[in-house]
Amino acid sequence: MPDYTLISTPPLAGYDKIFGTTRLHAPADLAIVSIALPLGAEDAALKAVKSAYGAALPEPGRSTLTKEGARLVRLGSDQAFVIFTHATPDAERAVATRLKGTAYTTDQTDVWTGLEITGPDSRTVLERICPVDLHRDAFAEGDAARTVMEHLGALIVRTGEDTFLLLSASSSANSFLHAVETSIRNTS
Repeated sequence: MPDYTLISTPPLAGYDKIFGTTRLHAPADLAIVSIALPLGAEDAALKAVKSAYGAALPEPGRSTLTKEGARLVRLGSDQAFVIFTHATPDAERAVATRLKGTAYTTDQTDVWTGLEITGPDSRTVLERICPVDLHRDAFAEGDAARTVMEHLGALIVRTGEDTFLLLSASSSANSFLHAVETSIRNTS
């Protein structure tokens, strides 16, 4: 009987296309770990996050990029994501070790699929499928929001002047990709 080895591969691994001035790609080795702040021990967890990453957890609806390139995204008063590049399947353990047991951590890497869209037309592309006001004055660099895009749950983070990180369920990765690609084609 042959031996089989299962290898975890993100659903959009290797995807990278340029449409005119807009680039759409799936970031390689994207790891996502959720942090839940324990009731009654929030201050200790927040202090541990700051110590571990050199940056405070931002206010809900905001994100912060740490010096080492991890992005802290605050989803609510007691919930956040750490999004970072990590090639091995032990992302949760890496975050839990850094936080020294002060918060609850869960690996979300296989639950989400990520796309990064960049270029001067990225905002126009997203406005067709995303109900969030993405105007520069309304959705600043570092802002984050849970939303829907073409009836699919999503998280959008503005990571640069004309750059957005889009996360959606990995189970509907191809539908999500199709929605974004179609919007790009319709605005080009």
